[in-house]
Amino acid sequence: MTSTKSSRLPPIATLGPLIALLLAVVFFTTQSDRFLSVQNFSLILQQVMVVGTIAIGQTLIILTAGIDLSCGMVMALGGIVMTKLAVASGMNEYLAILCGLLACMAFGLLNGLLVTRIRLPPFIVTLGTMNIAFAITQLYSGAQTITDLPPAMTFFGNTVSLGGAAVNYGTLLMIAMYVFMWWGLRDTQPGRHVYAVGNNPEATRLTGIATDRVLLGVYVTAGLFYGIASLLSVARTGVGDPNAGQTENLDAITAVVLGGTSLFGGRGIILGSLLGALIVGVFRNGLTLMGVPSVYQVLITGVLVILAVTTDQLSRKGAR
Repeated sequence: MTSTKSSRLPPIATLGPLIALLLAVVFFTTQSDRFLSVQNFSLILQQVMVVGTIAIGQTLIILTAGIDLSCGMVMALGGIVMTKLAVASGMNEYLAILCGLLACMAFGLLNGLLVTRIRLPPFIVTLGTMNIAFAITQLYSGAQTITDLPPAMTFFGNTVSLGGAAVNYGTLLMIAMYVFMWWGLRDTQPGRHVYAVGNNPEATRLTGIATDRVLLGVYVTAGLFYGIASLLSVARTGVGDPNAGQTENLDAITAVVLGGTSLFGGRGIILGSLLGALIVGVFRNGLTLMGVPSVYQVLITGVLVILAVTTDQLSRKGAR
């Protein structure tokens, strides 16, 4: 069983993402007059709210030493399910949203069962379900974008004025979910079990904790967050897009890694993933304002991921 300290990163690893974010803000402020504005920061938050929400589910899985490559495609499927049921089938919009959430949770359940019952590696399982979700999305939508959505599906794209900035409800929901999960992982027994399973699953099992049940719950909960992300994506774009989610899986993993969660499981703080998503958003926004081509933005993001994983590996060796 892991100790209380194992559920928290060392101080330097905790502060690392925040320091990196502040340094990025300072750098881009010196490079563009438009960067340091309330409107631009509001735009960055809107741009990261979908990936940031997916990253919550991805963090839970990575804390258990797993990984989910299917998250982006599952999110896209959830968006298509809820929008097509509401528009093409005439289903009540709230019931349609629920069906979209359940579709994402069903994929989480499938991933969890394959990992816990058949003992397949999470990488292989989610690589397979990623392709399955993509195929189902294309077949069910006929590869067509779904428009004319009901108001409930675009609600979280509406904005409210805060400090002179237009902040959409989806951003506020994302932040609220991070705060809730931070409390849940830190102060509740199920949250501590997640850390314990990621830290040492065999020792955790010997203490009487049902590790398979914990893992199954993690994958289903992650599916729920992917479903919420699909609703936010639909609200932000105003359409059901079958081609959504193409890069969100890697973006979410990038956010989690940059946020200080260990790919080896058992260490990390959920709020770090929010900082990681903001780091990616700040870099892309700042580089765009500087006129840097998008290919270099991808290059820099890749370098940041390698540096973050290298730091994690070195910290593990230093702790031995």
